[in-house]
Amino acid sequence: MEEFEVSDASKKTKTIYISTIFSIALVLVMLGMLGLILVHAKNLSNYVKENIVLNIIVDEGAKEADVIQFQKELDGNIAVRQTQYVNKELAARNLTQDLGEDFVNFLGYNPLLSTVDVYLKADYANTKGIETLKAQISKNPVVKEVIYQSSLIDMVNKNINTISLVILAFAAILLVISVALINNTIRLAIYSQRFLIKSMQLVGATRNFIRKPFILIAALHGLIAAFIAIIILLGVLFYAQREIPEIVILRNYTEFGFVLIFLVGVGIFITAISTLFAVSKYLRLKIYDLYR
Repeated sequence: MEEFEVSDASKKTKTIYISTIFSIALVLVMLGMLGLILVHAKNLSNYVKENIVLNIIVDEGAKEADVIQFQKELDGNIAVRQTQYVNKELAARNLTQDLGEDFVNFLGYNPLLSTVDVYLKADYANTKGIETLKAQISKNPVVKEVIYQSSLIDMVNKNINTISLVILAFAAILLVISVALINNTIRLAIYSQRFLIKSMQLVGATRNFIRKPFILIAALHGLIAAFIAIIILLGVLFYAQREIPEIVILRNYTEFGFVLIFLVGVGIFITAISTLFAVSKYLRLKIYDLYR
């Protein structure tokens, strides 16, 4: 009879541990998804900004060697991500391909001008950064005119800032909810061990001696839950990239690595801290309070 009770208690404890691990894992998956959304939002923001084109119209009298030298100077500029030189012939071929007919033969001449298309780095893709660059490059004699859509740039930056604030606010709320869920899960798990905790205290075990194994087990559960969450997230990423190949442009393994490391840290830290507070609570309670 005694062996049956011990076996039944052991199975019940294992069931509680397993349910705790998977509950924490699901919360961490939610946090991980939020982290990936934040990473993708940042990368998408940078992608949009870095594809804003600054068109530099080249003076008709400029020599091609001077234009190429000017392009090299632009490539060395701290604000410039890349440049593309489009001469008159290439511009005509591109427009002919878009129109589906040879407009040069129809007109009898090529009315297009050579251009240098400039793509800025994300940090400089704003009105202030572009105006500063425009003032610098307009002084070069090969430059006839600098064209960019200021209204589009202002709208893009305004919308990106608004969306970023909304996502950050949502992230903060979700982080608080996630911590509360993990904390409640741990408290319920420790609640089932309250008599064991009080029994150890009654036979003379110190508080630190009692807390230590519970905290270590909780940290291990947090680590296991984090690895389960990471496996689920990697599966979601793999599926998303297979279904939507275009999102590969937003992929950044370094930032994804930080998100996964963050999950491991959160899983271990929150479970350990929550366990510490929960065990300390039952150590402070009187015996008759354990039945309430």
